[in-house]
Amino acid sequence: MTYLVLVMAALSWVQNPAPTPGLSPRTIADLAWFEGHWVGSDGPLQMEEIWTSAAGGALVGLHKDVSTRGGTARMVSFEFLRIEGGPEGIAYVAQPGGQPPTRFALIEQADRRVVFANPAHDFPQRILYWLDAAGALHARVEGPKGGRTVGQEWTWTRRPAAK
Repeated sequence: MTYLVLVMAALSWVQNPAPTPGLSPRTIADLAWFEGHWVGSDGPLQMEEIWTSAAGGALVGLHKDVSTRGGTARMVSFEFLRIEGGPEGIAYVAQPGGQPPTRFALIEQADRRVVFANPAHDFPQRILYWLDAAGALHARVEGPKGGRTVGQEWTWTRRPAAK
């Protein structure tokens, strides 16, 4: 009888092995905190980042920068974004200026923080997003430039609902 219990326990472990340390299995729905219309500014630069819901197993985003330098507002950059699942797991897909897509694999995830990476990409190689305790959305990109690792960071707040 003891032998049978040990065999059953072993088979159970083989079918459901213990989680691997590091990234635990998650779903796109765990990233629902991205959803919303986010705004921020950096001097004359007005930034918007809009993320759809996670319905259907993907988040779709758009980033737009508008410069107000010289008193005239003009779009200076945009980026199409998405977070989707695939055979290799969850990935962040970026298309700055409408260029071909670049995938960044999810390598780290907590309740309100994610890290995506693509070490084969020139810059950036890491993309981080997190939601702070005050409800602001932060993003940071990191990677090599000029022989050293550099980073850039942005902060947005939720755009108030239109009246």
